[in-house]
Amino acid sequence: MRLPTSLARKFCAATLAALALLLPLKPAQAAEYTDLWVTPFEDAWGINFVQWGSIIYATFYIYGPDNQPLWYSAVLNRDALGNYSGTLFINGGTYFAAPWNPNQIVSQVAGTATFAPSQVNDYQGTLTYTVNGVGTIIKSLQRFSDHPPIPLGGTYFGAESGSYSGCTNSADNLSFVDTFPLTVTQTPTALTLVFAYDGLGATCTLTGFPVQNGLLYSVPAATYVCTDGLNTTASIFNVKQTAQGIEGQFSAPVPGNCREDTRFSAVRN
Repeated sequence: MRLPTSLARKFCAATLAALALLLPLKPAQAAEYTDLWVTPFEDAWGINFVQWGSIIYATFYIYGPDNQPLWYSAVLNRDALGNYSGTLFINGGTYFAAPWNPNQIVSQVAGTATFAPSQVNDYQGTLTYTVNGVGTIIKSLQRFSDHPPIPLGGTYFGAESGSYSGCTNSADNLSFVDTFPLTVTQTPTALTLVFAYDGLGATCTLTGFPVQNGLLYSVPAATYVCTDGLNTTASIFNVKQTAQGIEGQFSAPVPGNCREDTRFSAVRN
């Protein structure tokens, strides 16, 4: 976090609360949708998404007209609107307890599939697909979260890239990068991120009630307090455990009618 130098460090809570209402609900950049996706209250079926770049490989575990399990798959490509679409295939192969027989592989075109992410958040979406002319199936999806909490707590070292926008003084609309040691504390009722910024002489603490959405965590209303005088409310989202550490994003209103948008990533010490 680097406040524009022309901005005052302190401002009233009432102004911050008003500014918070103006923040868009979803960041403009594309999200990472790798996860297990399900429809609430419809057990025993779901969709696995594995994303790389602008492509999602989807595997469906659903059931046929005889209520017997079927596997479908699709390679979904992102379009200009941020939706993912492609051809749906039915898949089959050798009985798992028998020697593998490549002649028994089945991969035939079965229809089409489209995943439209929510415009409100990165944790929900709509799946639309067709199978062999049966008709159009539409399902509301969300990330599967019925599993133990993913541990995030620890000490890290990382960097962030951010920007200020919408400032009253156009000179304050700028981009920044910073490095920092990061300390993360996690309990069932609080997720706390402490950024000790190198070279800025400031430490910032964001803390609030965590919500787990599949592989991702969010804190919709986190307190955001810095030793340089900043005291505001932030939205933390897309916080994720990575193979080497942690990554995430946050947005907040800051002095000068500005909005701060920051992405961070850190490796575990």
